[in-house]
Amino acid sequence: MSTGIRTRRGAKINLKGGAEKILHIAVPSETYALKPDNFFGIVPRLMVKEGEKIAAGAPVFHAKHNPEILFVSPISGTIKEIRRGAKRKILEIVVDAQNGDTVTHEIKPINTLKREEVLETLLKSGAWAFFKQRPYGVVADPEADFKSVYISAYASGPLDVDFDFLLKNNKQDFQKGIAVLNQLLPGKVNLGVDANFKGFFENVEGVNLLSISGAHPAGNVSFQIQKNDPINVGEKVLEIRPEDVLNIGLLFSTGQYHAHRTIAVAGGSVGKPQYITAKIGAEISSLIKDCDIDNTIQNRFINGNVLSGATVASNGYLDFYNNLLTVIPEGNDYRLFGWLPFVDNKIPSLSKTSFSWLFKNKGYEVNTNLNGEERALVVTGEMEKVFPMDIYPMQLLKACMAGDIEKMEALGIYEVVPEDFGLIDYVNTSKIEAQEIIREGIELMIKEVG
Repeated sequence: MSTGIRTRRGAKINLKGGAEKILHIAVPSETYALKPDNFFGIVPRLMVKEGEKIAAGAPVFHAKHNPEILFVSPISGTIKEIRRGAKRKILEIVVDAQNGDTVTHEIKPINTLKREEVLETLLKSGAWAFFKQRPYGVVADPEADFKSVYISAYASGPLDVDFDFLLKNNKQDFQKGIAVLNQLLPGKVNLGVDANFKGFFENVEGVNLLSISGAHPAGNVSFQIQKNDPINVGEKVLEIRPEDVLNIGLLFSTGQYHAHRTIAVAGGSVGKPQYITAKIGAEISSLIKDCDIDNTIQNRFINGNVLSGATVASNGYLDFYNNLLTVIPEGNDYRLFGWLPFVDNKIPSLSKTSFSWLFKNKGYEVNTNLNGEERALVVTGEMEKVFPMDIYPMQLLKACMAGDIEKMEALGIYEVVPEDFGLIDYVNTSKIEAQEIIREGIELMIKEVG
């Protein structure tokens, strides 16, 4: 079964430094880290201490509100450090990689498993952390009744990965992961793919294929849900990344938790942009070792794409839900009279005050400069031009800023997550932090409505 979804809104931002489609193996990382902040809505409760030995797949912490939701170590080793921030907030649990044991779970043939048995295995193994829940984009509640599950294999963001290439050597395990999802939610698995190139996804069995046409953010799950089968009041939907479907397939083949991450290291500061196989939580330094990073300048390392990714130090760690590491120059230089139109405009822009819109297919080099400062939020219509969902983005932002829960509900807060506003952050001339406003709005909804 296939469903076509198309949008004319959005924008394709072409940047230099796309990853070459050659797969490399990362230099082994000496340490790995789990970061509780990667799991929106989770308050962690530690299950380990510094200096304690830990097996691969053994629990590191669990969710405070539900001890069944476990977060496990991607490798075996020793708990090297538990890093804390203000008010003793847990920032990172660092594991020193060493040869050791791996937790193995008893797995029955998939076609004999009941839904409850599949759920139990996902929870005990720590693989349930791969699932996010809509509304809100929080780690999924295993006790909820889910309407369906969505997998977006169409990555539309700047320099984003090609999931067909990324998974080309693991087709059978990906298909097994789909079979597991169908045991969990029979007949409710939706797979979003690029309508212009479906690759091997076209032959995947047991899914409703969503053929997506359009620029970013057409690859976002929020858009695909709304256009295929919108969430109504009280309904919940699961979301999972394509490579995590593979990890689940491997779990039900081997009985062991798998933390595979294939990373595209890309961006203007990368001399040899490439795909690298690694594990969740690997050191950034191990991923970039053979990528010829330009160290003559100051660089920004981003877990994710330039629109919605999170800044990370060069000696930091890979995020949990991430297949892209972007490296671009820091914006610490400024143009004299930079506000003048048509003068030295070297960045991709959707505004007609720049010539860049005439060369849509040209790859641009960018840095982190905002090219302006925060100013009044005025009605220009520019947000609506790049927002493909049937939601008024400016009105929703204003409702979030005012903390008006009733208006937030009416304007679609249940249907969005912060990353859906990444392109709005880029194009709007007010320079407001739209993603941060939406995140704060969602946190208010969780607190007041649940």
